[in-house]
Amino acid sequence: MADLLIDPSLLGIKTTPTPAPQAVAKKGPDKAGYYWGTGRRKSAVARVRIKPGQGKMVINGKEMKEFFKAENDRRAVMAPITSVKSETKFDVFANVEGGGPTGQAGAVLLGIARALKDYDDNFLPALRDGGFLTRDGRMKERKKPGQKGARKKFQFSKR
Repeated sequence: MADLLIDPSLLGIKTTPTPAPQAVAKKGPDKAGYYWGTGRRKSAVARVRIKPGQGKMVINGKEMKEFFKAENDRRAVMAPITSVKSETKFDVFANVEGGGPTGQAGAVLLGIARALKDYDDNFLPALRDGGFLTRDGRMKERKKPGQKGARKKFQFSKR
């Protein structure tokens, strides 16, 4: 037997039309011409602004080489800009809080990638292929009650 559909208005049920899904608007620059991106990694949070310029990198008011002492952290921060071949085309200003140097570098990396994505949609495939738009969700595991740490346990003795 065919499915019978009953009109809800006959039953006294009021229905409201569902709104059509809205298209996501592309974010443009703010009043000062900056494109913004927020990055997070472990417990570090970075607010990143990019603007067309000469390739200046300022993090918490310091040059990148002063702020990130380790070469691998500096390479990580530069990775999204290098992947879109724009090393000297953007000035980057970042404010980072929390975490350690590696977590902060990961947060700045994600913030730069998100800002570049908003700047030009043509950068999206290169950023996505490099994995720069994926947030690394690994966090420190919490300590369990009654135990020594997150994984370490006190020795069990049956007798």
